[in-house]
Parts: sequence; structure tokens; C-alpha cells
Amino acid sequence: MKIVENLPKFFVMGFFGLGVGALIFKAFQSDEGAQAVAVKVPSFSSEARAGEIVFNENCAACHGINASGTNSGPPLVHNVYNPGHHDDAAFYRAAKQGVPRHHWPFGDMPKQPQVTPNEVASIIRYVRELQVANGITYQRHNM
Repeated sequence: MKIVENLPKFFVMGFFGLGVGALIFKAFQSDEGAQAVAVKVPSFSSEARAGEIVFNENCAACHGINASGTNSGPPLVHNVYNPGHHDDAAFYRAAKQGVPRHHWPFGDMPKQPQVTPNEVASIIRYVRELQVANGITYQRHNM
């Protein structure tokens, strides 16, 4: 008889236990690469190949291999970085001045004074060729 009377309490406690268990599981689950996107890699121009080298040395730790993103930085092969929303000048400013957090839940991007303007140009070419290969093209930005 007591079990039947306490059945609603058992259900509540059971659901509570499942919820706590799910939260614990999620807390210990690896999020490595959780922000990464799948990227098709094209045949690059010579300038983009040079940009890939500079990108891998200076940007990939946060923005991922092939600009696919990591838990430390967003993917640049993403429509929010299409040339109509983030033009090439935005990439130059980001390298020279850094960028405050605005589109993503990551922290501020620090300036990259070790990267020269010519290297930034080759990085831009690399990112733009990746974007085009993945269907990201100029879209006029409307606010």
C-alpha cells in the first residue's frame, strides 16, 4: 500500500535523478571541435596557398584548420563572414587592432602584430577561396 501512495514521489525523484545524471554526463563530455564546421577544401591559387601557411601559423589555433572553427574561435567559413558583412578591410582591422566579441560566444580576438599587411592579404585570399568553395559569396548586409 505504501508503495502505491508514494508512487508520484518515486516518479519525481526518478526524473530528477535522470536530469542530474544527464547534466553530469554533459559536463564531462568533451566539447573539442564543437564549434567546427565541415569545410570543402578547393585547389588553391598560389596566393591562397601562401595564405594557408600564414593562417596555420597564426590563426588556426583559434579558427581551426581550414578556418573550420574551434572552441576557442569561430569558423571563418561561415556566412557571417561573407564579403558583404565582413569585407576585406575587417580582416585587416582584426589583425591590426583585434576585435571585441560580437557575433560569437568567444572572447575578444587579440591583435596580431606579428602578421604583416601582405600576409593578411594572403590570409584573406585563402579564406575567401575556402568560402567560395563552400558556397559563401557576397551578400549585401542589411541592418
